[in-house]
Amino acid sequence: MTNDSKQRYGSISRIFHWLMAILLAWQLLKIFDRIDDGEHWVGETLVPWHVSIGSVLAVLIILRVLWAIKQWGNRPEQDPATVVLVRLGHGLLYAGMILMPLTGILTMIGKGYGLAPFGVRLVAKGEEIPWMAGLGSLHSPIAWILLVLILGHICIALYHALIKKDGILQRML
Repeated sequence: MTNDSKQRYGSISRIFHWLMAILLAWQLLKIFDRIDDGEHWVGETLVPWHVSIGSVLAVLIILRVLWAIKQWGNRPEQDPATVVLVRLGHGLLYAGMILMPLTGILTMIGKGYGLAPFGVRLVAKGEEIPWMAGLGSLHSPIAWILLVLILGHICIALYHALIKKDGILQRML
């Protein structure tokens, strides 16, 4: 089943979810770059891919939002008692996933680095653009907020699976 239904998410939604979960986890490893100036295996092997993986995530989030809009009427139903919190939480997660690559791009261009995901130069190096660099400086605080939101999302999913045992997690598995 590729499309979502009232009972569970379809294969396309699940692929978007888990692929992006893996790539976001990889991206959040950038936090380890702050330890010992990145002079360790995480900083030397995974972090150099940060801009490239972020570019992939930018494309995936656009596709995921378009897919979610297409599936809107078919999504699994929510508990009426918590529907507002569920929508708010997911809305904040989507906002964070949209803002992360956007502010990352603003940082790269704003600081004059250009943009070259996977070594393909999309934007040439150039002079600094202060307003872009300024907006791009929100990249790190948004990353911390997104990390908290993701951890909350995981905890709530585990709560539903292990304590409530209501099958909510199985919708995405």
